[in-house]
Amino acid sequence: MGKRRGGRELLRSLSKKQKKHLREFGEEHPFYDKVSGRPEATQICELSEDSDKSSAESDSETEVEQVSGYHKLLATLKTSPESESEEEEDESESEEAEESEAEMDSEGSQEIGEAEGGEGDKKDVTEEEEATDTAEQMLSQEQADGTDTSCDPRHGVIEEFTDVKHESEFSLETNFMEEESGDCNADRKDSSSSQALPEDPFKQHMDKELEEKEIEKMSTLPKTSSQSQWPRLGQVIFSSTLEKQKSLKADKEVDVKQLHLHKPLESTWPKVNKQFLSAVDKAIDSSFTPLQRELFCVMNSYRDLFYPERNALTNGEEVRHAYCLHALNHVLKANAQVLSNNARRRDRKPGTDTDDHRDQGLTRPKVLMIVPFRECALRIVHILISLLEVSDKKKIDVSNKKRFKGEFGSDPEEKPPNLKRPEDYEAVFAGNIDDHFRIGVAILQKSMRLYAPFYSSDIIIASPLGIRTVIGAEGEKKRDFDFLSSIEILIIDQADIYLMQNWEHVLHLMKHINLLPLDSHGVDFSRVRMLNLNNWSKYYRQTLLFSALQDPQINSVFNKHCFNYTGQVAVRNVPLTGSISHVVVQLPHVFRRLEADSVTSVIDARFQFFIDKVLPEYRDAIMSHTLIYVPSYFDYVRLRNYFKKEDLNFTPICEYSKKAAVCRARRFFLKGEKQFLLFTERFHFYKRYTIKGIRNLIFYELPTYSHFYSEICNMLKATDNGVDATWTCTVLYSKYDAQKLAAVVGIDRTAQMLQSKKNVHLFVTGEND
Repeated sequence: MGKRRGGRELLRSLSKKQKKHLREFGEEHPFYDKVSGRPEATQICELSEDSDKSSAESDSETEVEQVSGYHKLLATLKTSPESESEEEEDESESEEAEESEAEMDSEGSQEIGEAEGGEGDKKDVTEEEEATDTAEQMLSQEQADGTDTSCDPRHGVIEEFTDVKHESEFSLETNFMEEESGDCNADRKDSSSSQALPEDPFKQHMDKELEEKEIEKMSTLPKTSSQSQWPRLGQVIFSSTLEKQKSLKADKEVDVKQLHLHKPLESTWPKVNKQFLSAVDKAIDSSFTPLQRELFCVMNSYRDLFYPERNALTNGEEVRHAYCLHALNHVLKANAQVLSNNARRRDRKPGTDTDDHRDQGLTRPKVLMIVPFRECALRIVHILISLLEVSDKKKIDVSNKKRFKGEFGSDPEEKPPNLKRPEDYEAVFAGNIDDHFRIGVAILQKSMRLYAPFYSSDIIIASPLGIRTVIGAEGEKKRDFDFLSSIEILIIDQADIYLMQNWEHVLHLMKHINLLPLDSHGVDFSRVRMLNLNNWSKYYRQTLLFSALQDPQINSVFNKHCFNYTGQVAVRNVPLTGSISHVVVQLPHVFRRLEADSVTSVIDARFQFFIDKVLPEYRDAIMSHTLIYVPSYFDYVRLRNYFKKEDLNFTPICEYSKKAAVCRARRFFLKGEKQFLLFTERFHFYKRYTIKGIRNLIFYELPTYSHFYSEICNMLKATDNGVDATWTCTVLYSKYDAQKLAAVVGIDRTAQMLQSKKNVHLFVTGEND
């Protein structure tokens, strides 16, 4: 036990570079060896003349090998001077850090050696040798178990884990199509069956060669749009810049064989998706729900899609299964094409160069999935695994699966008991809700590799914050976004949640996707598609955007950052009733309209309108217990500073408030010690506390989620003091809040309120109004 303890203590004391050297060479670096005081005898050897010749010959050979055709091709790449200088600075900084650490280690070893004396040196040497042996055993055991010591805080620096051990097994360049899989003759099957079935949408989309005139047309001319009514999606708007596309029609019945799914997916999809099928769907032998059928019809046509009715409580899992099927189908087809071309290149006659095997991008990642929480990534990976497993007996090989479950899974005991929250809250915040993560997934035939390095991954699953920390900001030394250069499918799921996190991360991602890489990353340029070499990747990228609501910021991303040449499809249904019909207390609602010249000026106009016309009416002590609901944190800070300046009796609660401050503010507000309560929307989104003691409500701006309006209004019934007649609710709105207003009061009332410039008074009696 003493030897093993000594080995563990030695392993913990080693730096990262010392551990790496110990793992590779089985011994510590000579720099850290203890130097004895006795001088060693030097031995002088005379070299013959032949040795000089041999060394000169070897030098010349290496010089010839360095200049090859591949290196000439790489020399044509433009390397950024910033990256070179950054590498030099990183090397110099690491060298300085090593020197300082070495000096501290040497000083410490000298002090210990002087204190213990000469006889202890021999014991130290023997104990150190035994400790290094046990350290080697521990390192080899950890490698065998698939663990990484860099992620353990006991071993010093915490670094992100990436699977390097399975690199060769999942390399597209060195693998070939297995004959057992039955896909080696996929191209022949497609060509033979092309007479009966239409062309594969994947090949039709990726093989189309655009001309410069078409690219110029898409970047200059506006889009033409058309509308149609679908049975399940409702009002669907098609828009495109190129020639008028044939309008899609929602198929009532879909045969799986006609969807051009990759071979294993035809058999696994009905089994995986049967949990969502109703009795009617099973009766007609359909493997899709009505919603999935229409969504996949758009996805499989490789058009951009915006679906703003994705609800975590009702249809969230249906949507997730549909886009996972489409993404996996795309990856399997792309990889099968590369592997089959590898076999053709291997079997071709030497000296025959062909340009027909352009089947790759500048980097390997093809699909990028943006999801808000780790639980979402966990469910996606489980769906991908289940879609690849043909039967229960034939399980696919998934590397690092145990580690993935440990980092992305959740412990049921961590959830605090007896917390009453709405059902939609429980659905959104289920499982592991960490929002800082990223993981690469490589898929090759019958196996899956989790934690693959980004440049060896087919699918990247990340949160906006997780991908932002990799992309970095301008001026940072360590930043990388080359892996986004050849993304062919971008999936942004639950986009409404990012409005509650940080929408700037999404905008930052859209600015750095499909840009030319700064480095080659070992790509074979003879296999790269011309669309990638021409920097036209963004015109081929399909963007799938799912949200629970329609918001101007989400609409802006879909309209300004989606350039797919096949066009865009957006679902635009208008709400008929609105969430005001779910208010169960008798409450007069006063909607006060403010005027603004532009979208940018509405922020200042709202603030001025509030302090000049609304706030003076609530300064009287009679209008106590007033809650002011503020959706924007910037507006909240502005109001808080103004209230402090005017010395008003108020207490604030925001998403950054500590638990003690929240409890104190709620108690003061309930007892009437504070007249005003500033309340942010993001706090309500993440906590959903019931605020007691409200008598007067002011919506500084309409809420982002329409059901928050009825939730806040229904908080008035939490305190029953018999003062129902004094309850009031005031809402500020402008003509730029049309979407939010329609979600609250319905489309008919919205049209009337926007036409009239007068204040609107509504009285809800507790029934559907």
